[in-house]
Amino acid sequence: PILLCPQELTTVRVQDPRVHNEGSWNSYVDYKIFLHTNSRAFTAKTSCVRRRYREFAWLRRQLQRNAGLVPVPELPGKAGFFVGSTDEFIERRRQGLQHFLQR
Repeated sequence: PILLCPQELTTVRVQDPRVHNEGSWNSYVDYKIFLHTNSRAFTAKTSCVRRRYREFAWLRRQLQRNAGLVPVPELPGKAGFFVGSTDEFIERRRQGLQHFLQR
């Protein structure tokens, strides 16, 4: 008999951006990170946390430190002087963070 092993799948979604302290100098946005997997490497099959951009930057630095010759994906850029709406920027960043985690 042929035994079929189910393919391991992991889905990561970056969603639900929230602005904190809006209108002040110390305002920031965090994002809900939702993970679903059937991988045996994970004890919890689903998890959900909220993270800020700077925590993604920390993760990228850790990955670079341990990656050797494997390239680590880029993060979307910092805000700087953004032309356009804040909502548009937040959505583009959300998409970039999701792309980073998927890669």
